[in-house]
Amino acid sequence: MASRNFYFQVIFRVLIIALTAMTLAFSFVWEWYFAMAFAVFFLGAQLHFLIKFINSTNRKIAYFFDAIRNEDFTLRFPERVSIESFKELNKSLNRVNDLIQEVHLQLQVKEQYYQEILKQASIGIMTFNEKGHILFANPTLEKLLNYTPLNHIKQLAQVDEKLYEVFQPFKPFKRKLFQLTNEREQIQLSLKSTPISLDGKSLLLVVVQDIHQELDEKETESWVRLIRVLTHEIMNTITPIASISDSIIKYYRKNGEIVPLKNLEESQVANTLKGLEVIKEQGGDLMDFVQSYRSLLNVPEPNRAIIGGGGLLEKINVLMSARLEESTAFSINCSPKDLEFFIDEKQITQVLINLGKNALQSVVKVENGKVHVEAGIDKEGVKFIEVRDNGPGIPPELIDEIFVPFFTTKNEGTGIGLSLSKRVMQMHGGNLKVHSVPNRETVFRLIFG
Repeated sequence: MASRNFYFQVIFRVLIIALTAMTLAFSFVWEWYFAMAFAVFFLGAQLHFLIKFINSTNRKIAYFFDAIRNEDFTLRFPERVSIESFKELNKSLNRVNDLIQEVHLQLQVKEQYYQEILKQASIGIMTFNEKGHILFANPTLEKLLNYTPLNHIKQLAQVDEKLYEVFQPFKPFKRKLFQLTNEREQIQLSLKSTPISLDGKSLLLVVVQDIHQELDEKETESWVRLIRVLTHEIMNTITPIASISDSIIKYYRKNGEIVPLKNLEESQVANTLKGLEVIKEQGGDLMDFVQSYRSLLNVPEPNRAIIGGGGLLEKINVLMSARLEESTAFSINCSPKDLEFFIDEKQITQVLINLGKNALQSVVKVENGKVHVEAGIDKEGVKFIEVRDNGPGIPPELIDEIFVPFFTTKNEGTGIGLSLSKRVMQMHGGNLKVHSVPNRETVFRLIFG
């Protein structure tokens, strides 16, 4: 309605200007100088009023958008005006202004709500731009770092120089663990980064969490598992010793008195000898068990060197070939061909032999059993070596137990191999992870940090 009235006003004024121009032309032809002067004056006045009419509308709309840009919603346009088109336009602008104000207030409420959630969150949250300027840091983060206010990541050097060295090259989708030490305590921090875009600017969102309690719980859980396995193994060894010792004692003591040698039968002496042999054997097993525990605790520091991935896998291929069954296939692949690892070759070779041997044992009874070892680089640029098989896999209830020292599902073996392998990888600054889908595939991945 407002735009139609505006058009009518413009058309009417243009028609008046056109008629005035025609009058001016006739006056010039017929030499009506008085009429010509009046027409010129009237034409100029009409042009002036037309421009003023159009500019008044433009200025009104410009004021409106300037006020919206500056978040000034107090601007009101008079609705009691003589020109109907202006009246309708002013009403429309006021309605739009009210609507935008309502939306703006709703957004402010939501923003305050989200801000309060971020402030009360139990994890530290921080965003910073490519130049290192911190745009947001919640109170939890400032409390974790014991530093406020945080305006630039360079300030982290005042908290801990190594913490700044972690943040400075921090890339999106990275995870880091950092132990922060201050005069009060040691805090184990987990750092995770995510890229975000705000107003066309690239920012990095970093979530910082104190995982000290979680680590304590995991450590306690690991000790419980270890003690359970140790108790099981030791009891299996000690129980026969105690039983046999009790039987032998009964041969030589009755009613609290020592039995004379002349009253001993030859079978009792023979059984005593056999019992002592069993005790010796069980004691030897217990000594081997303790020795394997010592080997887990005394893993030497890696003597690292740059080793070609292709050559390393070829060596594993030769060593595993002697263990192959006719129905089992063993293959290797290194991509890229010039892939190199900075490792202790002897230690990593032993880890791969242990994993390869376990994989071959698992596919012995599987039709078309396959074991594949692959070295490569993942999408995040992390080097890895995988040992994959299509054996029966690991049951879900045991997946968390396999790295516990001395835990084994085999009838033979100490159960030290996987835990020792993981220890070697940790000393290389990496990790050993497992993924298993029963009766489909099992993958052990060596990750080199």
